[in-house]
Amino acid sequence: MIDKPLDGVRVVDFGQFIAAPAAAQILVDLGADVVKIEPLHGESARGIGPHGEAMVENYNRGKRAIALDLKDPRGRRIARELIARADIVVQNLRPGVMDSLCLGADRIRDEHPHLVYATVSGFGLHGPSRTRAGLDIAAQAESGLMWVTGEAGGEPQKIGAQIVDAATAYVCAQAILAAYIRRLRTGEGDTIEVSLLDVALHLQAPNWGAYLATGVEPVRMGNGQPTVAPAADIMPTSDGSIVVSAYSEVHFRRLCGLLGRPELADDPRFADNPARVRNRPALLAELHSAFATMTSAEAMEMLTGNGVVAGRINTYPEAMRSPDVEASGLFIEVSRPDGVSTTALGTPWHLASIPKTSSAGAPALGQHTTEILRELDYSPETIRDLAAGRVVGLAR
Repeated sequence: MIDKPLDGVRVVDFGQFIAAPAAAQILVDLGADVVKIEPLHGESARGIGPHGEAMVENYNRGKRAIALDLKDPRGRRIARELIARADIVVQNLRPGVMDSLCLGADRIRDEHPHLVYATVSGFGLHGPSRTRAGLDIAAQAESGLMWVTGEAGGEPQKIGAQIVDAATAYVCAQAILAAYIRRLRTGEGDTIEVSLLDVALHLQAPNWGAYLATGVEPVRMGNGQPTVAPAADIMPTSDGSIVVSAYSEVHFRRLCGLLGRPELADDPRFADNPARVRNRPALLAELHSAFATMTSAEAMEMLTGNGVVAGRINTYPEAMRSPDVEASGLFIEVSRPDGVSTTALGTPWHLASIPKTSSAGAPALGQHTTEILRELDYSPETIRDLAAGRVVGLAR
């Protein structure tokens, strides 16, 4: 039996979609017993097709699931009984819903001061948008993240994944763990608030730092960096493309030598970083012509073997076949409720005390309802009555 850091810790997860369920998923992988509470029809992600099913599968592995009608007083009573036996509550329901059910942070923490209660919202709980529903894309838009993403002169672009949702989950889990450590020391729980908007702003700390220091607004410029070159610039090869950063004087001179173009390092247009930034189009034209004769593998071997930062731009299948990704063990085999084995993403960290292994997949809707109610001392007859009255949902 593996002794995990959060063995014995109980978590009640009211989350939907990504941010809150993903935060609770981190706690699962650290050993916590996480009970996922869903409405009888299932959490919202279950009803939006393959993309939603992917959210369910990858952010709810190893949880136990109970289906409850929280609009029914008997369903709320079950939820309160679960909370009373828990250490941590996580939720990201539409603002005001938990309060309307008498399950909000203020009331629950008054009744159970030992609890760590974490709320994820779109725009925070104190400003004029506190009651707005919030999704990743709205936070990308309103934080300025979309404004700086895209080609120069083109329209703003979203990032190609729900990066704000995922980052918010990590921030929320970090805060939960800090509050729980404090609880171990003092016996007192805590109330945690994390918003997608705050996280989206914080993800741009270098941009915001430069803006606050200079007053100069960042602008969309596609690939590359505004103040250094070459940096995060795309180099097409004969069979694909790579991204290269070699803006320090040592690395730029080394890059020119490796490409057989040492004279570029002494060209007045490229003699120092400010000059390279001013003459970026001419610089990229020279570099593109040199890389166009190589395959991506040849370019990567040449650059990384000599300490120049570069990365091959992979498709999803190529990324999955990467020897580094394979060695990481990030993709794991999980067992679905129907017994079929499938591949999912594990948690992107390694603890020496927790080996990477296969695990249970996401639970089916209501899969553990009976088991959880029996732990709360409900009799089989009472459970049948609650199911018949549509207060709880049992596994199909």
